[in-house]
Amino acid sequence: MAKHVLTGLYTYAEFGLCVLAFLPAMAISSARHRGDPTQRAPGRWMRRLGRTTGRLTPLWRFAIEGTPPDDIARSGYVVVANHESQADPFLLSWLPFDMRWVAKEELFAQPLTGWAMRFGGDIPLRRGVGESVREMMGECERALAGGISVMMFPEGTRSKDGELLPFKDGAFDLAIRAGVPVLPVVIAGTRAMRPKHSKWFGKAHACAKILAPIPTRGLVAGDVGALRERARDAIAAALPELRERYGRA
Repeated sequence: MAKHVLTGLYTYAEFGLCVLAFLPAMAISSARHRGDPTQRAPGRWMRRLGRTTGRLTPLWRFAIEGTPPDDIARSGYVVVANHESQADPFLLSWLPFDMRWVAKEELFAQPLTGWAMRFGGDIPLRRGVGESVREMMGECERALAGGISVMMFPEGTRSKDGELLPFKDGAFDLAIRAGVPVLPVVIAGTRAMRPKHSKWFGKAHACAKILAPIPTRGLVAGDVGALRERARDAIAAALPELRERYGRA
């Protein structure tokens, strides 16, 4: 138990120091690119922060499987993934393409983490507030029109037992409205790093697997439910095999 606490404290301290080291460059990049709807440059600083933290944390090993679409560097996708842990963003920072992230608004108020998210161009959402949802959707549509992908966790939260929760409509409504494909990504192994309600980060080997994109050409608002279930089914089908190979180190 003492070792678990010590390694957890190290991870918190290491992350805090990394954020402090990156914040000046992130603040400058954010100011320089304030009018850019893609926030590509600030977002790259955010992903660099995530990758640096992962490299310096001896508890974690990350892997990426699958091949991203050939045009993802210049065309926007709505990227959706299952949400296993607060460690998911560190893993997804290793995906080989740029994204803007949607995250609940209260995270932006946190010291260090929230500052980095704001400077990194992440998009806040106050859940259940119509005006916030409309602002978020508009910001996402502008980003997609600029050729950058948008990342969402369609479960909306992490489950207590790791089972896949029902998906919400937002990501799929966005994809149809913007006329862009959905790109499902499967996450396995991060739950061992930070289970829900746990105070400490643990040791684990985690993977994000890129699945085949789902086109939305010709779909209309009435197809949101079918698109949502198609994406969830793809992730649910790939999850058991990935969990057999990744988890606690």
